[in-house]
Amino acid sequence: MIVIVMGVVGSGKTTVGRLLAEQLGWEFADADDFHPAANVEKIHGGIPLSDADRQPWLKVLRTALLSWIASHRNMVLACSALKASYRRELAVSPAVRFVYLKGDAPLIAERLHARHEHFADERILASQFADLEEPQDAVTVDIAGAPRQIVREIRQALDLE
Repeated sequence: MIVIVMGVVGSGKTTVGRLLAEQLGWEFADADDFHPAANVEKIHGGIPLSDADRQPWLKVLRTALLSWIASHRNMVLACSALKASYRRELAVSPAVRFVYLKGDAPLIAERLHARHEHFADERILASQFADLEEPQDAVTVDIAGAPRQIVREIRQALDLE
C-alpha cells in the first residue's frame, strides 16, 4: 500500500507522514524532494507554481509510485496533490490511498510563520488554498490535533492498526 498524505503547505504532511511511516515500519518519501531546482527556487521566492511547473514533478512522482508498487514496497508519501487532476495522475493503482490533512488558513499560517527550516513559507499559502480542490474520496483528518492523534485517526480509517 502507498499512503499519500496530502494538503496545503504547512498542513503537517511531512511530520504526520514520517510518524505514520515510523509507526507502521514503512518507508517515507517527501514529494518536495522530487521537485526540480527551478521549482524549489520559485517556491523559496514565494512564487506559486503553475500547472506547467508541476507537470514534470508529477511525472517523476508517478514513475516513483509505479516503481514502488512493482517492487511491493509499503510507502508513505507526503505530497500536496492539490488538484483532482494531480491526484488522478498519482492514483496509479488501487493500492494508492489518499489522506487529506484539512485545516483552516489562520492555523496553517501560524504554523508556517513559526517554521524556518523549509523552503516554502506562508507567502504561497493563499495560492495553495486557491488551487486546492478538496478530495471527495480521501480519508480526511482535521489537523487541529497533535500529530500522534492524527496518525491514530489515519491508521483507524485505513484499517492499519
